[in-house]
Amino acid sequence: MPDCIFCQIIEGKLPCAKVYEDDLVISFLDINPVNTGHTLVVPKSHYVSLFDTPPDLLQACIEVSQKVARAVFKGTGASGLNIIQNNFRSAGQLIDHIHFHLVPRNMHDGFFTSWPGKPYPSGELEKTLKKIKAEL
Repeated sequence: MPDCIFCQIIEGKLPCAKVYEDDLVISFLDINPVNTGHTLVVPKSHYVSLFDTPPDLLQACIEVSQKVARAVFKGTGASGLNIIQNNFRSAGQLIDHIHFHLVPRNMHDGFFTSWPGKPYPSGELEKTLKKIKAEL
């Protein structure tokens, strides 16, 4: 995609701080990191989201994420690490090319620490479960 910033990086038209690359996946430091060492894992083929990316390419992304996450974790001296993958604007996806965020974490780093969970209203858990299972 000519207007995709990640495709431009993959094609060598834009620079990046490359951490890892193979035939299917590239990984580089995020230029606007949440924390030092925040790294992106991006498939070289252009797909928008988890929903349109082929399973074999997702597997390659997860394998690279594991390898790079180990290096980010050790290299930054982090005490934790988040792997985040957003789908569409309402979920925080800013670039329409599937990618995974590897965010090294330390206590009191100012990034979120837990989900603001809330219990289902009476009967909603069962209704929601039924709707989701119907789509499988």
